[in-house]
Amino acid sequence: MQQISEQQLSKQAALHILLVEDELSIAKNIAEYMEHKGYIFDFANKGKQGLELALQHHYDVVILDLNLPTMDGIDVCRQLREKADRHIPILMLTARDSIDDKVSGFLVGTDDYLTKPFSLQELEVRCLALSRRHRLHTKDALTLGPLRIDRKRKYVTRNEEKIELNAMGYKILVVLAEAYPQIVSRSELSQKLWGDEPTESDALRSHIYQLRAAIDKPYQYPMIKTVFGVGFTIELQE
Repeated sequence: MQQISEQQLSKQAALHILLVEDELSIAKNIAEYMEHKGYIFDFANKGKQGLELALQHHYDVVILDLNLPTMDGIDVCRQLREKADRHIPILMLTARDSIDDKVSGFLVGTDDYLTKPFSLQELEVRCLALSRRHRLHTKDALTLGPLRIDRKRKYVTRNEEKIELNAMGYKILVVLAEAYPQIVSRSELSQKLWGDEPTESDALRSHIYQLRAAIDKPYQYPMIKTVFGVGFTIELQE
């Protein structure tokens, strides 16, 4: 059996990660290491900015420093848990190693802790573990109005009628459904589908067209919506 390298595994995972860290040297080291492994990376150096990004975009993991200017990691974590419409795995970075600090973080919803200094490889492994754990605890079925996606069986229905999708159409639909009600940008969707490997410019348009033909065309109203100049989202009828 052919052995899969760690780098191939990382690219297959294609995690979208937000790093909130005010020490630029640390942030640069993390970003360079993780991007080299194929992860999609966003960065904020202030707590409030990180909170806004986490609420606006669909991240698989948030790496959050405890000591941040204006709004510390505890406050960011607390507000993220209060305001986000889904559970976002949070890995807290801290220079402190006291039990009280860790308890405070876990009480407001931190999923894991890593104390500085740390190995970049350990950081990567923990991010992968958090993402996998989150997916395992997520319900097998996603239901959005008349649309139901059974991720375990890869079975899609609308109005309880089975819909046949090819592999790429199914993957696009799952990305949009998991991000709902947020908009998924074209670049983010392309990264989820193809990673860093380039593809034809019309490929995404063609796959979206085929998905709409299956999901929307036979029914009373469209659910796959294009937000011009931004990306795609699922829209439910009131």
